[in-house]
Amino acid sequence: MGLTQDQINIVKSTAPVLKVHGETITTLFYKDMIDSHPELKNVFSMRNMASGEQPRALAQSVLAYATYIDDLPKLEAAVERIAHKHASLYIRPEQYDIVGTYLIKAIGTVLGDALTPDIAAAWTAAYAQLAQVFIGREAEMYREAGPWTDWRKFNIVRRVDESDSVTSFHLAPSDGNLPLPKYLPGQYISVRVPVPRLGGGGGGGGGGTQPRQYSLSDAAASTAGEYYRISVKREATAVDAPQDDVSKGLVPGLVSNLLHNDYRVGDEVEVSHPRGDFFLDTARARADKADAPLVLLSAGVGATPLMAILNTVLGPESDTPDRPVKWVHAARNSGSLVFAKHIRGLTRERASLSAHIFLGEVQPGDEKGREYDHGQHLDLTKLPREELGLGDARTEYYVCGPRDWMLKVRLVLEGLGVERERVRLELFATGDVEL
Repeated sequence: MGLTQDQINIVKSTAPVLKVHGETITTLFYKDMIDSHPELKNVFSMRNMASGEQPRALAQSVLAYATYIDDLPKLEAAVERIAHKHASLYIRPEQYDIVGTYLIKAIGTVLGDALTPDIAAAWTAAYAQLAQVFIGREAEMYREAGPWTDWRKFNIVRRVDESDSVTSFHLAPSDGNLPLPKYLPGQYISVRVPVPRLGGGGGGGGGGTQPRQYSLSDAAASTAGEYYRISVKREATAVDAPQDDVSKGLVPGLVSNLLHNDYRVGDEVEVSHPRGDFFLDTARARADKADAPLVLLSAGVGATPLMAILNTVLGPESDTPDRPVKWVHAARNSGSLVFAKHIRGLTRERASLSAHIFLGEVQPGDEKGREYDHGQHLDLTKLPREELGLGDARTEYYVCGPRDWMLKVRLVLEGLGVERERVRLELFATGDVEL
């Protein structure tokens, strides 16, 4: 049974309360739920828990739901993004029941006597409605994935150092069952590995597992359905971190550094079916954007999903091989620069591609036109208007990098006359730029 109008009104009326107490509620919710169900440590990023990103993201989502519960189409994009993440983690319907139990309990604990029976009933019904939305969408994704219904074992078949801190891993299925499903350029896979130093993941073992999402960094056609490529950044903060910090999830880059330090060719990881709502719609491009500029803006390892997009557009199976593409990349220095040789080679071969590489620190031996084009931090106002596709209202912009950097780039583009709906942002972290 759906929500009554009275229940909808009650939920909307609690939005101001959630704005004030939302993070307190969700922080308590996660603590109580994980304490009672330690096996869920293997589902959630303990780093995002410890940093507060996970509770903060849930609080924002719950607030958005309360605000727009009578206008759910406004939440479609956010629901789709979250559903892709859930599907990449193989979230199951029964886990929504666990979440609902502890979420309502946390609301009651924080609000105390202010949580009347009517408010409790309204939020219980509202959560059930939202859970069914996610369960239904995720069930569609699982059906579309065919027989790939759970984590699948993959072997590392190749490692390639892309920079001082980024390594590409080529992953092929351990069972040899090929070809792999194709994916849309810009999508990601989840990779799950054991983390012996992580405190109690349930099941009586000495540690747990942790999943992380990594963008697929090459075109599906380039891999011929034989492997997936991810490009992973090593984080200096995780080196020699104290055990207590690791156990509490306080160390960023834990899984990425495990891959760098402990995983060699032949080693095995678990992989999800490709997911993600950040991608280039190649069918739409073929229909009406074959000659519309495509601007790819990245910082650091944010180049990875955009590399998949670039290689798809310029690849041998592309339906729009002559589409104008602008590659704009920012790196700290040449040591952290990824895919530069590949980009320079493509610009020599393809007149439709131009590149602008910004280096924040130019070092001795760096050559203009090779390592960099601009010896400074990214400044879009330094580029000619045509290099940002500003003369064509059909130009599409794909942006990937640190959150604040992406927001700044979007703001600059808007100042240059670009409508927000033409700018697509990808996120590494939990949560969303806006709901």
